[in-house]
Amino acid sequence: MSLGLFDLKGRRALVTGSSQGIGLALAQGLAAAGAELVLNGRDVEKLTKAAAQFDGIARILPFDATDHEAARHAIDDFEAKTGAIDILVNNAGMQFRTPLEDFPADAFERLLRTNISSVFNVGQAVARHMIKRGAGKIINIASVQTALARPSIAPYTATKGAVGNLTKGMATDWAKYGLQCNAIAPGYFDTPLNAALVADADFSAWLEKRTPAGRWGRVEELVGACIFLASDASSFVNGHVLYVDGGITASL
Repeated sequence: MSLGLFDLKGRRALVTGSSQGIGLALAQGLAAAGAELVLNGRDVEKLTKAAAQFDGIARILPFDATDHEAARHAIDDFEAKTGAIDILVNNAGMQFRTPLEDFPADAFERLLRTNISSVFNVGQAVARHMIKRGAGKIINIASVQTALARPSIAPYTATKGAVGNLTKGMATDWAKYGLQCNAIAPGYFDTPLNAALVADADFSAWLEKRTPAGRWGRVEELVGACIFLASDASSFVNGHVLYVDGGITASL
């Protein structure tokens, strides 16, 4: 087997929510494998700062992934004026923690829009072009909460369960057109989204005991899974949720 299977030269990847955290780390990994980048988010200043790290191989495409029409318009315009998006990483997401009995309805709706609607909106818009070309890679960022729940994040758990099943639905509908649609489910990683938990000594101690690997994950440890799912190496992998979690879902 040739390592050329993992080569992404000549391909263009759109990563949503890519100005920081997991999205930025995955963008860096895709670039190292040869891909040209399109960074997405709502904050133009943060996107511009992130793109400056990539020595001219990254464009920015600001739009609100929770807005169906905005996502479709931005992607259609990009495809018409710039060229094909070969790889999509649906990474945009948010967290909100509070006991379920006190969970605000508006926070629940924001979670639905940010964590689920964005995957549908951007996935559909990009897939319509991929289908015409007969090829494409869609990678949705799920979570260890796709399979497991914890106190105070029930709605987040529901959204990530939905991401896992939407990934299966994408594969079921679009594999016949030459698309591979899969998900990466990170365990507990040291990211801005988890800053409060990382700072909580009691939680970190619990996590280290609960996780067979005995530690928090590092965002760069998600890169290999992303390159695999973005490359020819995964040409017959479809509808799969790949857990990168230090073994937490494997152990009681």
